Amino acid sequence: MKRRALIGCAQCLALSGLLGPAASRAQGSWLAPPRFERPDVATDEGGLWAMMDREETRLRRSPFLVRDAALQKYLQDMACKLAGSHCPDVRVYPVRTPFFNASMAPNGMMQVWTGLLLRVDNEAQLAAVIGHEIGHYMQRHTLERLRDVKSRSAFGMFLGMFGLVGLVGQMATLAGAFGFSRDQERQADQIGLALMRQAGYDTHEAPKVWDNLRLELAAVHGGDPSLRNPLFASHPGSAERGEKLRELSAGDEAGYVGEAEHRRALLGLQAQMLEDELKRGQTGETLALLGRLIERQPERADLLYSRGEARRLRAADGDLDQALADFQRAIAVGSEPAEVYRSLGYLLRSRDDAEHAREAFGRYVEKAPAAPDVALIKSFL
Repeated sequence: MKRRALIGCAQCLALSGLLGPAASRAQGSWLAPPRFERPDVATDEGGLWAMMDREETRLRRSPFLVRDAALQKYLQDMACKLAGSHCPDVRVYPVRTPFFNASMAPNGMMQVWTGLLLRVDNEAQLAAVIGHEIGHYMQRHTLERLRDVKSRSAFGMFLGMFGLVGLVGQMATLAGAFGFSRDQERQADQIGLALMRQAGYDTHEAPKVWDNLRLELAAVHGGDPSLRNPLFASHPGSAERGEKLRELSAGDEAGYVGEAEHRRALLGLQAQMLEDELKRGQTGETLALLGRLIERQPERADLLYSRGEARRLRAADGDLDQALADFQRAIAVGSEPAEVYRSLGYLLRSRDDAEHAREAFGRYVEKAPAAPDVALIKSFL
């Protein structure tokens, strides 16, 4: 399906046409703000912008920044479709961090983490998250939160929301104490859906992002993950949020989904993202994620290998048998990563099957002769 034409973001966006009839009755109408003038440095907002400018300079130099021109252009173009007239003020940076997150600073700096890119199924789902962050930006929610924070120490922690180490290391504290309010989150959801609609995206994909993440966490923690995971601390309840997004998109026509386009944008990065996910150390969540991805793409050998490796590393009851099955299936599918033979060798070696372990290690050395651990693997031959 072709994309609907992009409407200028500075135009009045009647909620009856953009957010659906239920939201229109409840909220009236929303006028998208014009592009922001840079605030005076002597003001609260001006000081915050200056600090975020320094953070952005650090981010450009960071080893965590994904320096892939095609991916960066893909994300920037998507943000521009959603942001409309604010496009010149928005700068998107893909960041190598295996957690589900995106954030947008008041100066227009947006981070999109690779853990999010791995978890969304298509471009429309990614647009739902990016549109949500643009909604926070348009409504200047960050400035509102800044004015709610009183002490100097709390202010410093608030700024850490936009720093790589600060956000990963202090996620629970920041989300619980300094995250956006639930009303702000609801408003950003509504605006994000409006921006999706005007850009021609399929708004029915928006609740799926939330549902998939909730199910991933619930598979391990059980019940309502909002009671255990800091990501949900400042958000509306998980069930409420999904239902509200479904309600707001109920009367919409089908729009652009972009599943193939999203997969194409991540080509060449999948191996790194899957490796980072395995290193995250949350095996139950990782297995739930990989199970969902494999269900959608059952012939991807890299996903089968990753699930097998997660099971091999955990080595709980039945894990090694299932890992062996995943490795064998990945090899049968073809185009398997070289690492599947290394992991298969380790698994067989642990079972005292020396002959087949040597055979697997030999295949690994053959397929990845320049790998940094080749000398070690050769010692097993």
